Amino acid sequence: MSAHLAILTRAGLVRFERSGRTIFYRADLDSVRGLMRFLAHDCCAGNAAMCSALVDDLVSNRR
Repeated sequence: MSAHLAILTRAGLVRFERSGRTIFYRADLDSVRGLMRFLAHDCCAGNAAMCSALVDDLVSNRR
């Protein structure tokens, strides 16, 4: 698990905070949003209609 978290941290998608021997990891939501924007633009070639099902799914699964 820590190897995966380290990769995500180096990619800027996760931040960590050390408290003694414990490390708390948190998603960097601004970076994740940027990644999602990039993927949607790249996947859909700038055609928002092509990704509308994905966007609807992401929005409807919010908690």
